[in-house]
Amino acid sequence: MPFVGRGPVVEEIDAQFWRVVEPLEYHGETESFEIPAGFRTDFASVPRPFVWLVPTYGVYTKAAILHDYLRSSKVVSEADGDGLFRRCLRECGVSMPQRWMMWTAVRLSSHLRGASPAALAVFTLTAVLSVIYLFVPAIVISVYLALFWLVEFAFWLPQRLLRRTNAEVPKPQVKSA
Repeated sequence: MPFVGRGPVVEEIDAQFWRVVEPLEYHGETESFEIPAGFRTDFASVPRPFVWLVPTYGVYTKAAILHDYLRSSKVVSEADGDGLFRRCLRECGVSMPQRWMMWTAVRLSSHLRGASPAALAVFTLTAVLSVIYLFVPAIVISVYLALFWLVEFAFWLPQRLLRRTNAEVPKPQVKSA
């Protein structure tokens, strides 16, 4: 494993950010990086609507911390940092569809500045496949959420009607002896 140490030890700063407590080292094929203690990260910067698909932390947490470090320190270009992120995702065991989807998202946030036509073609293909990949689960989840709402309503309505009926029926008075 290219990451050295027992893993990122972090402490919470606030609801969004965490601080690396112990240095985290990454040794690639030709490069090495050390994320220093005290470095601030938000793990994977996932837009809220997609957290169900890609949580902010997981098996890819180390790769996300390294990517945040590379972006903030500017020791490599954005494109190289994004490429290292994709490679780290593979090395951490992230599945190919999720790895490419996450890489596509970080490349989109980098705005593909200075990208070659070949890189734009790969990005476009990956983006289209990611949208297709997300579309099916989004539709399925939406259908099941609607179905869940209908089931909830089907149980709620009779209970509501029974409560209303019970409230309207006068209760018999019991005479004490």
